[in-house]
Amino acid sequence: MKYAPFGNSGMMVSTFVLGTVTFGGTHGFEKTGNVGVDDARRFIDMATEAGVNAIDTANIYSKGDSEKVVGEAVKGRRNDLLIFSKVRTTMGEGPNMAGASRAHIMGQIDESLKRLQTEWIDHYWIHQWDGVTPVEETVAVMDDLIRAGKIRSWGVSNYSGWQVAKTVMTARMLDATPPVAHQLNYTPEAREVEYEIIPAGRDLGVATQIWSPLGEGLLTGKIDRNNGPQPGTRQGNDWPEPHIVDTERLYRVIDVLKEVSGEVGRSVPQVVLAWLRERPGVHSIALGARSEDHLRDNLASIDLTLTEDQARRIEKAGRPPAIVPLWHRAMNGMDRVSEAEREYLEGYRETMGLD
Repeated sequence: MKYAPFGNSGMMVSTFVLGTVTFGGTHGFEKTGNVGVDDARRFIDMATEAGVNAIDTANIYSKGDSEKVVGEAVKGRRNDLLIFSKVRTTMGEGPNMAGASRAHIMGQIDESLKRLQTEWIDHYWIHQWDGVTPVEETVAVMDDLIRAGKIRSWGVSNYSGWQVAKTVMTARMLDATPPVAHQLNYTPEAREVEYEIIPAGRDLGVATQIWSPLGEGLLTGKIDRNNGPQPGTRQGNDWPEPHIVDTERLYRVIDVLKEVSGEVGRSVPQVVLAWLRERPGVHSIALGARSEDHLRDNLASIDLTLTEDQARRIEKAGRPPAIVPLWHRAMNGMDRVSEAEREYLEGYRETMGLD
């Protein structure tokens, strides 16, 4: 397991992080999993033995029950683990029970701390952009929480590129602590974040952490052109995510993943994680599992390194189309590119037949 500073911070975070959307399994999250405290302890044991040093949860996961499970499961070893949680999503009735406002965040942080049975959260995510609350207010309250010792760093999740940039630049102008990381969905098939979001983070020194690297169950190797999702799985339970933009691209990616899986003699999930681990700008990957076998298989991917040809084939199969202004920049602006965007522009040039 490798560790690296989390963006522009001194906090060292492992390549893999233990995700907990499967913890609890209540309040609408039954379809994701129902990991209880005893199983969670075993998951954490397995993860830490593999070198994982961080756990990622959220107040919305099972409406707080995931945080409760984490709090119970880490008793006696709180100082050995980093705990990440999130705020922003609706947590109750009333106009101030959602958002990235001071009114909502200041109430939710204390509730999360109680459920997690801790005095601080190591990293606190704004779970989604709030288009109503001024970004200055969000930045200020997160800075206040750091100064109060309730959180130690903060980040954003599911933001667009301009939203990441606006947040970082606002923090700098206010002389406040900026977000050190952003969390987003990224898989060999879901690649739209390469257009603007990952490059924005790379340019601004914001680390990228991936959630749901297996496409919420789509990229397990059990679903392909001829086989649909099985009952008992998240996709087989009519879970609404993710939105698939291009079904043919999905199957094309799955075809290549299965080819590479056969070549290396490892599972499709391990191939996916090995590919993502080496993508430009990726700092860490959150692994969510419904069973010990799933988690064990995912963790075992840490020693798998794909060949350059294998990684290139996966990249080409899932590469998103060149859109404005990226096709124009790839065609006419390669003389002055930043390193945050270079690899993606080179891919678009190949797609356009320019190389």
